[in-house]
Amino acid sequence: MTQSALLIMDVQDGIVERFASGAPDYLPRLAAAAAAAREARVPVIYVTIGFRPGYPEVSPQNKSFAAIAGSGRYTSADPATSVHPAVAPAPGDIVVVKRRVSAFAGSDLDVVLRSGGIDRLVLAGIATSGVVLSTLRQAADQDYALTVLADGCLDADPEVHRVLLEKVFPRQADVVSIAEWTAGLA
Repeated sequence: MTQSALLIMDVQDGIVERFASGAPDYLPRLAAAAAAAREARVPVIYVTIGFRPGYPEVSPQNKSFAAIAGSGRYTSADPATSVHPAVAPAPGDIVVVKRRVSAFAGSDLDVVLRSGGIDRLVLAGIATSGVVLSTLRQAADQDYALTVLADGCLDADPEVHRVLLEKVFPRQADVVSIAEWTAGLA
């Protein structure tokens, strides 16, 4: 039997403030997905980006993260790393900290999933072209079955978001709305 988990990725204060202002209904939709998952006993796993003080895990060759290193951002002391309160973890939810773009890179996500017998991932998060894309590709290579919540993802570039959801993701995942997914949980 397939065991699913909902992954809510990079929906942290510092990231939400950059992306969600143009989508005021995004966080309530995502909160509804998490509530429906919990009600259906589907594990909810939050994936956040975070670094140790001094950024020992950030190489100067990493274009994505080298600019952050030394800024004080996204370390354990930075409030920007907290999951946004509108979708905050509930008791029993799991929080995984990653060190790169993919939810698997530098985290114990795979151990948590395999220990829980989870073989289907339902992906949502910010950004579609970042954590969602990277996690989808890596999860597919690790033989997880995948669903992407189309309206549970945001990206700064609407065209990239559209192309990923309509042309790229369907090759490796079912792409559905939050309403479609939650209706299937009943």
